[in-house]
Amino acid sequence: MPAPGRVLQSIVRVFLAVGLGAVACLQAGAEASQSVPQDRSAALDQPTLTDAQRLFYNARYEEAAALSLALRSSEPEDLAAYEIRTSSLLFQLKGRLGNYPDKEKRFKQCVTCPELMAAFLSDTIRGQALARARVRTNPADDEGLFFLGKLDLNYVWLQLGTLGRKTGWDQYWEARKSLDAVLKRNPRHVRARVARAWIDYIVDTRMPRGTRWLLGGGNKRRALVAVREAASTEADFFIHAEAEFALWEMQVRERNLTEATAAARRLACDFPDNRELANFLNANDRGVRPGLDVGDGDLCYGVRVTRR
Repeated sequence: MPAPGRVLQSIVRVFLAVGLGAVACLQAGAEASQSVPQDRSAALDQPTLTDAQRLFYNARYEEAAALSLALRSSEPEDLAAYEIRTSSLLFQLKGRLGNYPDKEKRFKQCVTCPELMAAFLSDTIRGQALARARVRTNPADDEGLFFLGKLDLNYVWLQLGTLGRKTGWDQYWEARKSLDAVLKRNPRHVRARVARAWIDYIVDTRMPRGTRWLLGGGNKRRALVAVREAASTEADFFIHAEAEFALWEMQVRERNLTEATAAARRLACDFPDNRELANFLNANDRGVRPGLDVGDGDLCYGVRVTRR
């Protein structure tokens, strides 16, 4: 029977490959993405959480990390800012370390990695402490529980996936239990459903049958139903985008190109500079222009849309 640390390390590598559905497909288009002028001016004039989210979902992780840090200076207990910042720092580290087999050696060779790592650990610890304090005060605080789970998962993905270190077992279980607690009270919590669905999907499809129980089990069918329902649920723009990316990625992995193409079309309207979406649509949806530049009231694949 494989050791728990080895099993958890395997699942985290898969999670990083899919980026939990929402951000993995954005990273591939980072080099080619064109910046949206209003992003930079808005971030410099009156930074908001929305600005940080937009930067993050356009794979501009360095700017997203800096902006979320600025947001924290005025809102020191804003867990959403902690989540965006740690996620942005995580993807910066992942980009610098790449797929080198000797992670520790690569980390020592990376000039900027120690600083990024220190910032990530510091912000993760602070965010976890704030979230745990909120949950201790109010065990029914779904926002506190969700962000506690998300911060835990960011830590697990960095340690076991990006750095290849066999640690994070306690954080994995705390994250899973936190998400389950949120969904028990609020089954329609979109972000918790998406995060929990990825756990179910990866455990069921990528883990050996004899070791799935070590990770609490998984259920591919339940995961697919969950992300499909999450993507069809009315929600905040970026929450909805996260669910749509999860649906697209899962359907690609299931080789359901009809539903995957439909999801990619919808996403391309909101993220016309996303090269990963463009490449997918060029290969699977001939006759359309995945890079179509849409504005307020413009048509995108025959649907009138408003860009956010």
